[in-house]
Amino acid sequence: MTTGEDIITRIAGDPWVLEYDSYVPEDETRREALCTLGNGRFATRGAAPENAATAGVHYPGTYVAGLYNRLIDEKQGREISNESLVNLPNWLSLTFRVEDAPWFSIDDVEILDYRQALEIDRGILIRQVLFSDEEGRETTLTQRRLVSMARPRLAALETNIRPENWSGRLTIRSSIDGSVENRNVSRYEDLASKHLEVLETRQLNGTLMLRARTTQSRIEIVTAARHRIWRSGELIDELSSEPFSEQEIVGEDFSVEATQGDEIRVEKTVAVATSKDNAISEPIEACRLALDRSPDFVDLEHEHVSAWWGLWHRFRIDLQNGIRTRQITNLHIFHLLQVASPHVVDLDVGIPARGLHGEAYRGHIFWDELFIFPVLHTRAPEIAKSLLRYRHRRLPAARRLASDAGYQGAMFPWQSGSDGTEETQEVHLNPKSGRWHPDLSHRQRHINIAVAYNVIQYFRFTGDTDFLTEYGGELLIEIARFWASIATYDRIADRYDIVGVMGPDEFHDGDPNWDEPGLRNNAYTNVMASWLLHYVPETLEAIPVRQCEILKERLGVDETELDHWDELSRKLKVPMHEGEIISQFEGYEALEEFDWQGYRERYDSIERLDRILEAEGDTANHYKASKQADVLMLFYLLSYEELAEVLGRLGMVLTEEMLESNVGYYLERTSHGSTLSRLVHSWVLARSDRARSMSLFLEALESDVSDIQDGTTPEGIHLGAMAGTVDLLQRGYSGMEAAANGVLRFKPGLPTEIEQLEFSVYYQQRWLDITLNHSALTITSEKTAKPDIEVECRGERATVASGQTVSFAAGASPVSD
Repeated sequence: MTTGEDIITRIAGDPWVLEYDSYVPEDETRREALCTLGNGRFATRGAAPENAATAGVHYPGTYVAGLYNRLIDEKQGREISNESLVNLPNWLSLTFRVEDAPWFSIDDVEILDYRQALEIDRGILIRQVLFSDEEGRETTLTQRRLVSMARPRLAALETNIRPENWSGRLTIRSSIDGSVENRNVSRYEDLASKHLEVLETRQLNGTLMLRARTTQSRIEIVTAARHRIWRSGELIDELSSEPFSEQEIVGEDFSVEATQGDEIRVEKTVAVATSKDNAISEPIEACRLALDRSPDFVDLEHEHVSAWWGLWHRFRIDLQNGIRTRQITNLHIFHLLQVASPHVVDLDVGIPARGLHGEAYRGHIFWDELFIFPVLHTRAPEIAKSLLRYRHRRLPAARRLASDAGYQGAMFPWQSGSDGTEETQEVHLNPKSGRWHPDLSHRQRHINIAVAYNVIQYFRFTGDTDFLTEYGGELLIEIARFWASIATYDRIADRYDIVGVMGPDEFHDGDPNWDEPGLRNNAYTNVMASWLLHYVPETLEAIPVRQCEILKERLGVDETELDHWDELSRKLKVPMHEGEIISQFEGYEALEEFDWQGYRERYDSIERLDRILEAEGDTANHYKASKQADVLMLFYLLSYEELAEVLGRLGMVLTEEMLESNVGYYLERTSHGSTLSRLVHSWVLARSDRARSMSLFLEALESDVSDIQDGTTPEGIHLGAMAGTVDLLQRGYSGMEAAANGVLRFKPGLPTEIEQLEFSVYYQQRWLDITLNHSALTITSEKTAKPDIEVECRGERATVASGQTVSFAAGASPVSD
């Protein structure tokens, strides 16, 4: 069993532990998000068990993947519908008191010593508090908790209470709170938030049960808790207890006589089941079985840690750099795995942009998966495949969205929830001005590019023709059809236009010099559509001939349509200005330059420049000012060689000088209002300015840990940015690319601050161990019966056979052994 002394010993300079050595109430909600524990099926924020939600200080939240509910509000004379990931009954609730003193709260006692540690490698959250109450009684409280990675319905809280200078009656109060609402995001505070109705509660011999149901989606949720109490190592068989229930809360008070120096240990083991779960009779019975078969905390912990060890074996990245960099990298992988663990494989879920860590973005799925999937493609393709099937299951809804908008094929929603409906809010609140405004971000049709890109990248890394045959090919065809139907022909220019869209830069939802909504010819959208229309037919060729013909016949694909896609891939319009600058959109060059220096002097932060300008009665649409990378996303998603090929098909020439000019131009005009922005800029600078790339990488690492956006982390971590920093290490700095020709390419650009990187990737059904430092790149294949693979480093090519190691010296030919 881990003791308080063990905690303190381990956390000294340990990159696998995130530690806080003082209690800071105003920072508690950030820590709660960062200390969230989850297993892919559900997650619970790292909140103090003794406290209910308290504005700005505490917010216990538990979220089950894919569990949504819809509520209706009226704003600006219109009915507004919002579907949200639901905050479930709070299972953590546990407090205590001595004799008739007030119930313990961290906020009401004198704290003499405080430690909180998240053991990243083990998935255990530990809190140790030495405190004095108003009577001068000193008590040491040590708590450990887990959300089981081995048993995905279970979570557990272990509480040790040690009287330091007193003896007396100790009453322990444990409950399940079904009165919770969705109140994590202050911007939503004027909107409906009550998603649950409590249907039933039970108490019996130390076991609690609460059954609730969502108000619109009618999903039943059952939370059950089992309690065991030890005194000085002896299990108390006959517990003195008194049940209670009040306002949708069910609980029980346990009384124990405690003597100075005793260890009173309380185990609260919890099961969560819903009516959406697979392979259950009904939720109450599922919880009962899970608890009946659950071991005590120590054995549950052992199983849980073993499951985590297996995940770290696949996902760990070793880098020789400072402790802080290693610690945050480990933390980012940890939070990715808590949302996208092997337990999602059998679920119908996507990856919420803010994880299962809070309620920002209402738990919706965006394009952030574009930054998340590469880590999964290369480490756990079975998870990536399952998450791609989330999109395929919603293909009928995407077809309806396209048809309703007058297009062919499939148009995926910018924000997706339970069923593929467009969940983007119709109005949004600017907290700086207090005004509500129309939200046009649903025009970000480039979500279709993200879905298709992920399908193609998954196939290139895995070679999974079965997936391509059964699901991926259909997705690619319908998305290609959408781009072919949204493009309109300009006879004078002999080019195709895409109008009425938004690019990744959300500062610009329209052109002030154009009367129509949206933008004309967003460069990112058009170039990536060209890339897609070219590579879809090529990717489909990997499907066995007979199955491919059946697929094309079923979807009505003929040569005329394929020829049209080819024509579009060569004739989509890409605006330019100043000779070699790719314009963010047509008309961009006519916008005003922005007074960056003046606004930096006037405001502490201008990352959310759109809110500042709106509060001033202005709009970012007037200026050459971007929230995040837009044009530069092209250099992020495509290698130099592949982008040069795409632009070449469009009649353009890409040079190294042009690349550097575009990076410099847009970097000077970006506020980094998105956590994804520094990540992308770091990536595109990795070849030309490694020092600046490293600086931006370190800033991206701090996005959530330091809450650099001043208050967004408490609402949920930014999973795209977290996974993206991991991918920047494994693919960005190694230059690793699964090329269309079947070669695994490398073009290393390791910053001087990182001495060495070691990681493993699963490529074409084999594990490759990769070591990169400033003198060599070494690739070792596991022993396998699979065919040899081709690898390439800076133009030099080698074959890697089973069990073989290949090394590339900087600028030299490969050496095999």
